Amino acid sequence: MSFLIRVQLPDTPGILGAIATALGTAGADILSVDVVERSGGTAIDDLVVDLPSDRLPDALITAAESVDGVEVDAVRPYAGVLDTHSELELVEEIAEQPAHGLTVLAGGVPRIMHAGWSVVVQHTSGGVHRLAASGAAPETRIGDVPWLPLERATVLDGEAPWVPDTWRELGTELAATPLGKPDLVLLIGRPGGPMFRAAEVARLAHLAGIVAVVLDG
Repeated sequence: MSFLIRVQLPDTPGILGAIATALGTAGADILSVDVVERSGGTAIDDLVVDLPSDRLPDALITAAESVDGVEVDAVRPYAGVLDTHSELELVEEIAEQPAHGLTVLAGGVPRIMHAGWSVVVQHTSGGVHRLAASGAAPETRIGDVPWLPLERATVLDGEAPWVPDTWRELGTELAATPLGKPDLVLLIGRPGGPMFRAAEVARLAHLAGIVAVVLDG
């Protein structure tokens, strides 16, 4: 099985090699590394690893944290490990078929942002309408959404009253960004975490801004 591990680690040379060695002792192979954030001598990295089916995910935590200064924020199953879509590739795909741009965007964002799902919603006087969704997006409809319209990309409170019960039960972390205008919004969720970091929200906002220009063009 494949897992996404978010780790906090000292931003020093050789630390990833030490983590890779430690994970190797648990039978895990690192497939990719994504730097989420760096500040004050500390880094936040997402590691996608393969783990033999006879090993428990807890072994990943034990192995990673055996390296001095390393803390594991979260571990969760992760699909689409070998997908190499980048922001640029996704934008190019949207530009090639703008009539289906929102659907392409919703389908591609979870891979880029290491999220579980995404939906595009529009806020009108008649309520909130779903315009597009990724394959794994929950069918649950959201009704009264107090944060819409949305002026800027932000992390949302996953325990807020508007959040559907099933999302809360899964510990879903949420983030959202406007797509060129406050009433058209991309919402992404990570069931079971990890939380969205400030750098990830900035990355999401940047992607949304480019996509909005492409769609308007």
